[in-house]
Amino acid sequence: MTVDAARLRSLTQEFLAAHPPATTPRADFLSARFDAGLAWVHYPEGLGGLDAPRSLQAVVDAELEAAGAPDNAPRRNGIGLGMAAPTILAFGTDEQKRRFLKPLWTGQEIWCQLFSEPGAGSDLAALGTRAVREGDEWTVNGQKVWTSGAHNARFAILIARTDPDVPKHKGITYFVCDMTDPGVDVRPLRQITGEAEFNEVFLTDVRIPDAHRLGDVGNGWKVAQTTLNNERVAIGGARIPREGGLIGIVAGTWRERPELRTHDLHQRLVKLWVDAEVARLTGERLRQQLVAGHPGPEGAGMKLGFARLNQEISGLEVELLGEEGLLYDDWTLRRPEIVDFAGREAGYRYLRAKGNSIEGGTSEVLLNIVAERVLGLPPEPRTDKDVAWKDLAR
Repeated sequence: MTVDAARLRSLTQEFLAAHPPATTPRADFLSARFDAGLAWVHYPEGLGGLDAPRSLQAVVDAELEAAGAPDNAPRRNGIGLGMAAPTILAFGTDEQKRRFLKPLWTGQEIWCQLFSEPGAGSDLAALGTRAVREGDEWTVNGQKVWTSGAHNARFAILIARTDPDVPKHKGITYFVCDMTDPGVDVRPLRQITGEAEFNEVFLTDVRIPDAHRLGDVGNGWKVAQTTLNNERVAIGGARIPREGGLIGIVAGTWRERPELRTHDLHQRLVKLWVDAEVARLTGERLRQQLVAGHPGPEGAGMKLGFARLNQEISGLEVELLGEEGLLYDDWTLRRPEIVDFAGREAGYRYLRAKGNSIEGGTSEVLLNIVAERVLGLPPEPRTDKDVAWKDLAR
């Protein structure tokens, strides 16, 4: 079936007539929306989509929003929707796609990411968590860190070392880990904000069936690249309106509080407003490229700009507000499901933005990606590229 905007609008209206948002329970509505192919229209039929162009998702979303339909609370399951789902779609078996994609999209099952380790953050390929095959299962032992939302997650995307005798990029395999396994121990990491949205996760004799492996044994680095490219787009390439995000908050304060204004702050605000608008328009171009294929290294550039802007804008906001900008209403240990920049104070935004240049790939690593894969500059020397992982200095 060929699906254009008119046909998709008609299908959405027919769906709303059969499932009135005002009287259909939220869980039932979301389940039916997935089955109707209106979840993510560019996915295959039977997996929440209609094999339609990605750009047509906006047609569905507009019709549903106008009708007051519930959404799937995407911020609550950002890792699942933005990272796990496209990876499962690209590398999963038919059985894995049927098992995981629907409850992931509806929010019935929350996902987290078990990638970084205490000794393998920026150099992720040096990871040491081991997975040893025993028949149709794998036994996993190791430690992961900076795991957002692990305390709420049902499943995790996990990469582990399955062959220590080959170079580090070649001996990694990608799995889906059941976070309810008794060998999974999640411990909170208290942040500078006072919250603990991140965790460290200890894996002790965790059993993973081979049926939960994504991609071939030893091909986990290639699978992980799909995840990481989608992560950077999800973090830095979200669609926002003009003067949306943090720049809108600061501009609003500037207009409402004339007593705070100075010439120097005005010049900095104008510059950051322009930078934010350039970033927004660049994001629109990136999403147009996504319609034609998979995310590439351009997402690294978007994420770089996102981190820099958030930190500079939140710093300007604190300076604009003076002593008032340092106030912070809640320093208790909280375990949030989402990061809420807009709903908190300037002091929170300033502190939390510091993490933007670490999460989703450090700015230093992303600069290398942009330099090598976008600009075509010579790569940095990598003397350990052909050395077996077991022989690396640690």
